[in-house]
Amino acid sequence: MSAIATEGGSLTGTVSRARSGLIRQAIIERKAAALGLGIIVFFVVLAVAAPLIAPYSTTARTCAVFAPPSGSHWLGCDDGGIDMLSEIISGGRISLIIGFAATLIAMLIGGGVGILSGYFGRWLDTTLMRITDYLLVIPDLAFAMVIADVWGPSLSHVIGVIAILEWATTARIIRAQVMSVKERVYIKRARSIGASHLRIIGRHILPQVGPLLMANTVLTIAVAIYLETALAFLGLEDPTTTTWGTILEHAFDRAAVSAGAWWAIVPDGIVITLLIMGCFLLGQAIEDALNPRLRVAHLSSRRWALRPLAGRGPGAI
Repeated sequence: MSAIATEGGSLTGTVSRARSGLIRQAIIERKAAALGLGIIVFFVVLAVAAPLIAPYSTTARTCAVFAPPSGSHWLGCDDGGIDMLSEIISGGRISLIIGFAATLIAMLIGGGVGILSGYFGRWLDTTLMRITDYLLVIPDLAFAMVIADVWGPSLSHVIGVIAILEWATTARIIRAQVMSVKERVYIKRARSIGASHLRIIGRHILPQVGPLLMANTVLTIAVAIYLETALAFLGLEDPTTTTWGTILEHAFDRAAVSAGAWWAIVPDGIVITLLIMGCFLLGQAIEDALNPRLRVAHLSSRRWALRPLAGRGPGAI
């Protein structure tokens, strides 16, 4: 019995290490994945060091209203005479905190629901999946606007709204993977020798769904940052806090467009786009590495080149 359990555990560990190797290989070999990881790391470092590298205060006026970019203010100033570069650096810190916190909560809820639903099945699966289906069919932005308006403008409320919206998709993905994994031979062997549900889930199920959950986490961060920006732009976030979304909101509310102050809008939009693109590139690469069927779409044309028939090389007649 112990030999069977050891065999199952070693097999699970081998598969888990193989998948981790695929992820590392995808990041090393695919330039898009390395670029995405570099973008994410750059913005994380920027957010951590924001208090040290921001050139000016985000609460004190340091230049004229809508002053254009100059040597002292690289990205110009907003309608209050606040340096835009300092605002973007400081706002990125709050936006990343919201995005990462909301994603973490969504992954914990969605991963837990997906594992419980896929492993135990029956009435628990039916109940949890009906709740998941209801959340999936509701338009994200409209639902977020209603909840944020009812709860009131607050960073914690925005994090909660995004987490509520994003866990359902994760639950569906993880459930499908768990339903496949639990039918494998070593899982049945572990169950036959009396292994508890908690041990099977912790020792065999989690290592299998972990890499997939990681890929989905990276993709969800991009969605969370987009939703945070949208909610802030619609005025449903704390107006006293500087985020990338509130920067856009203030610029549009205070006539930056009509004043021709493109620097109050464009740089902020670019950094949001870059971070979302970085998360998508990295998450897509991890997902492709874990699913061999998706890698077919990335086969180079050279692999499909016609080979000469046997005995008829390029110089044959």
